[in-house]
Amino acid sequence: MIIEPKIRGFICLTAHPEGCAQNVLNQINYVKSKGPVAGPKRVLVIGASTGFGLASRITSAFGSEASTIGVYFEKPPAPGKTASPGWYNTAAFEERAHEAGLYAKSINGDAFSNEIKQKTMDLIKADLGQIDLIIYSLASPKRLHPVTGVVHNSVLRPIGDVFTNKTVDFHTGIVSEVSIQPAAGDDIENTVAVMGGSDWAMWIDQLKAAGLLAPGATTVAYSYIGPALTEAVYRKGTIGAAKDHLEATAFTISDTLKDLDGKAFVSVNKALVTQASSAIPVIPLYISLLYKVMKEKGLHEGCIEQIQRLFADRLYTGASIPVDEKGRIRVDDLEMREDVQAHVAELWSEATTESLPVIGDLAGYKHDFLNLFGFDVEGVDYQKESDEMVQISGLV
Repeated sequence: MIIEPKIRGFICLTAHPEGCAQNVLNQINYVKSKGPVAGPKRVLVIGASTGFGLASRITSAFGSEASTIGVYFEKPPAPGKTASPGWYNTAAFEERAHEAGLYAKSINGDAFSNEIKQKTMDLIKADLGQIDLIIYSLASPKRLHPVTGVVHNSVLRPIGDVFTNKTVDFHTGIVSEVSIQPAAGDDIENTVAVMGGSDWAMWIDQLKAAGLLAPGATTVAYSYIGPALTEAVYRKGTIGAAKDHLEATAFTISDTLKDLDGKAFVSVNKALVTQASSAIPVIPLYISLLYKVMKEKGLHEGCIEQIQRLFADRLYTGASIPVDEKGRIRVDDLEMREDVQAHVAELWSEATTESLPVIGDLAGYKHDFLNLFGFDVEGVDYQKESDEMVQISGLV
């Protein structure tokens, strides 16, 4: 079938197998171009099929020749209907990994559930014995709690007051004002339950209890801080409360891992175009201005550049891991440079529908958005028939 992007709001309902495969290959080639990293050899990535999780799996495998297990929740293809992009990403990654003689298997299902945790632990026990690195990179709008049976839904709201600021519809380029109502009722508690550190801690506790964590095991979860421009809706909003909980959980997990000489870290990463960030008012406008500034300064990074740098320059240097005053690894350092943020703030005040095509990088934003789904990828012939029925070779 000929596959075209079908966009509804901040999601695309279709994905392109060859485009996703080319994206994965580009990331693999980038990691290989940077040379080997003296990193982990047995890696579990929870949330492994897109974004930072996928980049972590690629960096582990092709930077450190690691055996990897990926856990994710993706929609498989059906005749005449494409899979979700993470399905095609995983299929392409595992094909390349197997060609390179690397172990790569995966589990598709709800990572919050006890069933998927147990299935993952059974696979580790059977095939790898123990794990050296656990990457926690889940992004989900809701969570069925495996103990209480309660379904928690996360919300994106400021805390305290109505938030009003500029935003952009990245499809049309129209800059407008948006107001977001503050959190009410159980909004904060529910968002923390979904996006905080509770499930991360459950994974580590169960892996440790089963004897599946190697001595010196490290676990890393991903977070974001961002600038003053976005903090009311992000870092000081409901999502920020969840990120605070995630970061506090790193210390709890580190205490749990002390007898193994293991550690837990939160890595604060750069703002990038993801399905999640595209849904947050204000963020697309901020990212389009940020991209313009960082590209002009030669500082721009995508997911794979961020994670390769995290592994090579922070986690696996042979020296102690550098952290900020709150114990977090910072690979958002280039984004948060004073000169970068000052320039973005200046452009923000000038941003209108008319000025944005000149002062921002809306084209770059749209390109990255389409890339998430395998579209607008250089070297892919989109007029050619595609087979949507791609299978994942290492799926358990």
